[in-house]
Amino acid sequence: MLTEDLLKLFSRDLNRLKIEIAQYQDEANLWKVDGRISNSAGNLCLHLIGNLQTYFGSVYGNTGYVRFRDKEFSDKEVPREKLLEMIDQTELMMQQVLPTISQEQLEEDYPMEVFDYSMKTAYYFVHLAVHFGYHLGQINYHRRLMD
Repeated sequence: MLTEDLLKLFSRDLNRLKIEIAQYQDEANLWKVDGRISNSAGNLCLHLIGNLQTYFGSVYGNTGYVRFRDKEFSDKEVPREKLLEMIDQTELMMQQVLPTISQEQLEEDYPMEVFDYSMKTAYYFVHLAVHFGYHLGQINYHRRLMD
């Protein structure tokens, strides 16, 4: 089932996110921006966590998570250990929530309008996995350029 595959992919990529964040030699470099690089690795990490905690945790897991998307890009100097803890919490939430989503729910419209059109839940979940991979690649590139 799609949820099993997504759980494997998100677990893999959340682990890769932890590795990327942990590999910064200088923790301050997590928050560097320069020239045309406008998003730091720290802010992209917060953004990825916010996405998953919102669109899986809040919507399907009823976790009570409240997203402050602007803060994902404006917060600075969140300690690395806090980011790593947030990634762990997000992975745990995904392990609890994804298996509870039924095939019928995947075939229904996603219950929250995110874009200017409705979409099937399965489609949106695939979008979220691709979105995660995109930003994970940016973080990897950021680390190699800025650290």
